[in-house]
Amino acid sequence: MSDSEDMTEFASIVERIERGEVPIKNIERELICPICKELFTHPLILPCQHSVCHKCVRELLMLNHEDSFDAGSECSLPGSPRSRVPSPSMERLDRLVRSATVRRSFGSRGSISSPGWRRGSVTPRVTTIPCPGCHHDIDLGERGISMLFRNFTLESIVERYRQAARAAVAIMCNICKPLQQQEATKSCMDCKASYCNECFKLHHPWGTPKAQHEYVGPTTNFRPKVLMCPEHEMEKVNMYCEVCRRPVCHLCKLGGSHANHKVTSMSSAYKILKEKLAKSIHYLISKEDQVRTQITELDVLIDQTEENGQLAERRANEHFERLFETLQERKSEMLRSIEQSRNRRLNHLKSQVEEYQGMLENSGLVGYAQEVLKETDQSCFVQTAKQLHIRIQKATESLRTFHPAADPCFDEFVLDTSKEETLLKEMCFGGVPDPPLIDLSRSRVYNEATICWRLSEDHLPTDHQILEYRRLGGPSRSPSQEDGEDTGVWRATDRVFGASAVVGDLEPDTLYSFRVRSCRNTMYSPYSPEVTFHTPPAPAFGFLFNDKCGFSAERLVLSKRRDNVESVAGMAFLLGADRVQTGSYVSLDYIIGDTGISQGRHYWAFRVEPHSYLVKVGVASDSKLLEWFHHPRDTSSPRYDHDSGHDSGSEDTCYELSQPFTLLTLGMGKLFIPKSSSSSSVSSATASTSDPGNRVLPMPQRIGVCLDYDAGRVYFYDADTMRCLYERQVDCSGVMYPAFGLMGSGKVHLEEFITAKRLTF
Repeated sequence: MSDSEDMTEFASIVERIERGEVPIKNIERELICPICKELFTHPLILPCQHSVCHKCVRELLMLNHEDSFDAGSECSLPGSPRSRVPSPSMERLDRLVRSATVRRSFGSRGSISSPGWRRGSVTPRVTTIPCPGCHHDIDLGERGISMLFRNFTLESIVERYRQAARAAVAIMCNICKPLQQQEATKSCMDCKASYCNECFKLHHPWGTPKAQHEYVGPTTNFRPKVLMCPEHEMEKVNMYCEVCRRPVCHLCKLGGSHANHKVTSMSSAYKILKEKLAKSIHYLISKEDQVRTQITELDVLIDQTEENGQLAERRANEHFERLFETLQERKSEMLRSIEQSRNRRLNHLKSQVEEYQGMLENSGLVGYAQEVLKETDQSCFVQTAKQLHIRIQKATESLRTFHPAADPCFDEFVLDTSKEETLLKEMCFGGVPDPPLIDLSRSRVYNEATICWRLSEDHLPTDHQILEYRRLGGPSRSPSQEDGEDTGVWRATDRVFGASAVVGDLEPDTLYSFRVRSCRNTMYSPYSPEVTFHTPPAPAFGFLFNDKCGFSAERLVLSKRRDNVESVAGMAFLLGADRVQTGSYVSLDYIIGDTGISQGRHYWAFRVEPHSYLVKVGVASDSKLLEWFHHPRDTSSPRYDHDSGHDSGSEDTCYELSQPFTLLTLGMGKLFIPKSSSSSSVSSATASTSDPGNRVLPMPQRIGVCLDYDAGRVYFYDADTMRCLYERQVDCSGVMYPAFGLMGSGKVHLEEFITAKRLTF
């Protein structure tokens, strides 16, 4: 399809909408704000291209501002959104803010300062809000809402929808007197007012500049004729930034925030986007039959879902009714047994009471015996007293050995239903959870392993996770040693109720495998895919950058936590370069760790930004550092530095000797292997270093350094794969320090585990 055909098709689609063949009421759900759930009012376009009402963005910022003070506080300022009567939209705003606060608390661990802090202000200025559409955090920058464009196209469509909804209500002339107000026939976009025919002729007379004003049909939606740049308020937008996907002006491109972004002309962006939209609409219209078929299939699925849900509900009711009937039967039987036992025991006890009451004087057995004793006829007395004496003896014996006729305790009827209750509670209705996935980008392994994972997205919460790991073997172990230990045996951690776990006491220079699974209602998910990590050859060495010894504050910028350093080109650099003549160069700016090494094996890791111009990393002794710091050479011959890159060959002889320092060169996304010598070696991938091309490797994302002080040897690793890139002898005659040298633009980040300084050696 040609361009002209595309534009014709697009025009025909628009005409269909205007003629009412596509009812505008059918697009109502596209015109609803995701926060207030009402029609858009002055919609603004967020950087993620979702639209939100102006008032909703303002309220969201206010809620976010209150949460920045105290996320748990219930009090608020008078007039703030929180002090109003709660509404569904405000509850949704609260949920959005709470979720954004949780995400920022997890994503900003270790940060020192707030990005929205304003100088001279006691409170932080919050400029980050959660998008209600994609749920990503949106940073509005220093200008806040004023940086956002109004979505005039969406505003016009909403206005047409409102007019269609209130077709019986006419737009009245804004000029006529109230008692004589006529229905408007035109609206002037320049005057931003609606007129009847007579008032329009009166205020736009022929031959005057007002006669050239743009007018449309009656409307209440007036938008500017030209879109102005929110950052440069006096400039028109005439370009489109393809990176930020928003219109910009020429000042934004020349020196603003879009200086390094790719931009196109507004006409080109208009044509491209309009063609894409026309093709997309044409494709959807051409697939109308397919869409209707799929809608029919979805309707069938809805009916099936409704029927199957009702069937599952009936079956569940039947199962529980059977359980209830069984429990009711057992309950009735047990209550019947308890009642029979109680009646039997009461009868026995009452009989015993009556028997003992007969032992009292003038009553019962004793009274009868007293009357028998009054008998004077011997034969009659003997005839009666024999049996009476037997009864008196039994009563006397029972009196001596008193035992209740029944036990009042009903312990035999006490039920222990703890197991049954546990089984009922563990009845699973949610199915087997999906396995989590281990996040390689966030997981780190040293002599301790911090393993992070992403939970499944089935939206059903899990009870806990179980992390398992096993040792696959280390290169330094003999087969006999491997067979005698638990190589290959999975070991599990305790239950983990989050998305990460720490495993300690890992052996150095060893390959470990990790896997994790979730548990929900005693049902375990399958295991995640196994991932392997290689532990460093030595325990992690903790340190921070030293901001005192030799630190150049003019050319190096150190973070507040002292865990990253950046080289910047300032005035001092330019003054040094002004003295540079042919064959000379400006020296490096060195920074070292705040902790030295005097024994043992130690390992540390860091990242070098890919855009860095020149960075040297390695180790240096305290004596060499004093020489560098106290005898600086702003301009010097390339022959002074043994690893200068100058190809005179004179440095090769000196480099054969063991030096009190070793530095590896990185820069411009590359790693440069020094020329091999008798005391150095390189990995098999770069075994031949006579060719300069073989000495250049891609810069690893993470670089590790291992210093064996006792053996006097230093190793450089790709910290992700633990592949040794280079090693050489080093003179460890004094205290050795991690050393970094930077020239031009560059940045070095220490690993978080290294800066934690939790380990003691």
